[in-house]
Amino acid sequence: MAHPKDTYSLVADIGGTNTRVALADGKKIVDGTVRRYSNVDYPGLETVLRRYIADEGGVDPIAACVAVAGPVREGRATMTNLDWTIDKDTLIRATGAETVAILNDLQAQGHALGHLEESNIRTIIDGPSAGSNAAMLVVGVGTGFNAAPVFQTESGRLVTPSESGHANLPIRTERELQLCQFVSTAHGFPAVEDVLSGRGLERVYAFLGVEAGAPKEMGAADIMASMSSKSDARAQEAVEMFTRILGTVCGNLSLIQLPFGGVYLVGGVARAFAPYLNESGFAEAFRDKGRFAGFMSNFKVSVIEDDYAALTGSAAHLASLVASDL
Repeated sequence: MAHPKDTYSLVADIGGTNTRVALADGKKIVDGTVRRYSNVDYPGLETVLRRYIADEGGVDPIAACVAVAGPVREGRATMTNLDWTIDKDTLIRATGAETVAILNDLQAQGHALGHLEESNIRTIIDGPSAGSNAAMLVVGVGTGFNAAPVFQTESGRLVTPSESGHANLPIRTERELQLCQFVSTAHGFPAVEDVLSGRGLERVYAFLGVEAGAPKEMGAADIMASMSSKSDARAQEAVEMFTRILGTVCGNLSLIQLPFGGVYLVGGVARAFAPYLNESGFAEAFRDKGRFAGFMSNFKVSVIEDDYAALTGSAAHLASLVASDL
């Protein structure tokens, strides 16, 4: 497949297991160019990108941006669950692009806001409309947990990184305290991510089994399947407990960041939970802030159901960088 030289951008979303790569025309992903590569088959990102370029007929991108599941500092990324280190020199060498950028994966999701199809956004809690410069918040619930505020400034969009999944898990009830103690015993520290993640859901299910005197393990996918079929009452209880804690955490983050432009849940676990959030008490827990309960109605909450949002966000970020260089 032949592509015009110095026309398209190359964007990649690097997870712990797979890397997805695509071409972008401005802020839009080019149809038919998304490819997935298993990380275990490659020694590093450079090899993946070179393979993609060859698979796309030797495409010569004008710019390149990668979103990584890990912290980014001074243009260098270290993967949380993968032994790869990524820097701008690697991107330039692999792609030959004139402009390169590295984002945390949640930052990429923040840059995608406003550039996604409305059909891929599911409203969980409705709220008032806001101005175009209102702050937003992306909350990632998947293999791990993280959140990042999104600010639209006169000089462009700013999505600040964080590691909020490693903050202490909030405790509202005696039962949640017992859950924290259970998680602490197993993992040493009751962090938000220890409960609000795929593995966290499994821990909630295990905790409920220990509490009931009938211990049993179940994988996150099986828990959600049992929730859908209503074949396991413990699965339903685990989903409801997870949901209420998620509502509490998202409410706390909203009070900290004041995202009048909306709260957006992203990630595989968030998408899996989307059909059950309303019936499982998310809104009630989100608004349960005492005298600020009414104030919480200022924040609309949605779930992003576009699995390629990080690629779109990387493309949008690159488009803004290229425009600023003109």
